[in-house]
Amino acid sequence: MDAAFTEEQDEIRRTLRTLLRERCGPDEIKTAVQTAPGYDEALWRRLARTLGLPGLALSAAYGGVGCGVTELALACEETGRVLLPSPLLATAVFAAPLVAALGTEAQRAELLPRIAEGALTAALAVPGRALPEALGLVGARDGAWAGGGRAGGVQARPDRDGGAGWRLYGQVEQVPGGHSAELLLVAARAGGYTRGRTLLFLVRAGADGARAGVDGLVRTRLTALDATRPQARIELRNVSAELLGADDGGSGSGEAVAEALAAVGTAAAAVLAAEAVGAADAALMRTVEYVRAREQFGRPIGSFQAVKHRLADVYVAVQAARSAAYYAAWAAAEGGAGGTEAAVAGGLALAQALEAQRTAAAEAVQLHGGIGFTWEHDAHLYFKRAASDELLFGPVHRLRARAAEREGLFGAADLAPYGGHEGRGGSGGQNGDGTHGGPDGRDGRDGLDGRDGPEGPDEPEGPDGRDGLRKAVTA
Repeated sequence: MDAAFTEEQDEIRRTLRTLLRERCGPDEIKTAVQTAPGYDEALWRRLARTLGLPGLALSAAYGGVGCGVTELALACEETGRVLLPSPLLATAVFAAPLVAALGTEAQRAELLPRIAEGALTAALAVPGRALPEALGLVGARDGAWAGGGRAGGVQARPDRDGGAGWRLYGQVEQVPGGHSAELLLVAARAGGYTRGRTLLFLVRAGADGARAGVDGLVRTRLTALDATRPQARIELRNVSAELLGADDGGSGSGEAVAEALAAVGTAAAAVLAAEAVGAADAALMRTVEYVRAREQFGRPIGSFQAVKHRLADVYVAVQAARSAAYYAAWAAAEGGAGGTEAAVAGGLALAQALEAQRTAAAEAVQLHGGIGFTWEHDAHLYFKRAASDELLFGPVHRLRARAAEREGLFGAADLAPYGGHEGRGGSGGQNGDGTHGGPDGRDGRDGLDGRDGPEGPDEPEGPDGRDGLRKAVTA
């Protein structure tokens, strides 16, 4: 692995940081989130025209820049640094790769060039609040997140007019960027209860969601914890839709959809980790500047040892998370987003970045003192981003559990309901008298390892003279 960035990658980072420093101050961010789309549309068009940001990871054949996950992660690190409200995540990270992977040639030729030039925004709508499950970040890939049949979710049925269209009915509670996206990718169950499969459908919503052809579509912007990442509730009442891909057992099959979602989740984990690192680093830098300037007892509070220790811990956490995010992006770009190494690295990097972001934001609020708790200060924006990200894409312990499962660290006994041998937390099976035996099935009442205790006649003395205690601890 070559850890050095290319000249082109450094230029992307430098150009984007300069532009965002000019146009994305705290006041501009607070103004942008109050608009109807929830972001600065003029700035979004400029980012698309100057840097090709929406099509950064799209093929040049469809009007994209032709870069990869690494460049997109570097760009999102800079957008995370200023908490930029934009449709970049929903459009370029979630929706566009799914269109490229599953769409027919006609769908790709129609949609991807418009996405690349910033003329079309898109969003991924997953039933319930199961976005991390659908992307394979947490939980097993068993399709339970999609609902369907008696479990609710979004239902899809062929159009009764006999055409190639579909009709969707249901509701999606939490769609990032869904209130203003002109194209919705909706995950829905088709085939009924017994032969159900999860497919992706295109709903061409338009800017206002009320154009001809989308009758029955209702979109409501929600009051989100993090206003810089707006969310919406989508209601589909017999809405006309188009299948993403061809229903020939290939791209239109449930297995192909699950694989595409998992691949997008692997790349998205690296990008989200880099974005979280950017936000954490910005919160840390703001805090360092403050403790250098704020004086107490005639000296800057940053000179006190307790403050130095807390900031040093945050710095170490941020740098470790940055290294993990860069490695995850490299693994997704070099080894392919469908590989196990990339998936494990992405999940672990996201978990570490979310933790670092939460720590940096919490310390920013604490070390700013009374002003850090005020609505006028910017510290609360970083704190809300940290809390919202973990709710949307975590939690951290499930991200790590899924990565460990992918790596094969858990055996069948570890996956038992209570996390131990035969589901009993590590103890053996039950004896006939109701007591629990040791791992070898014998009486566990005396010895810690399931055999006679240290005074038993058959227990050999351990090399340290403590009658098999080492074996007991190991067991």
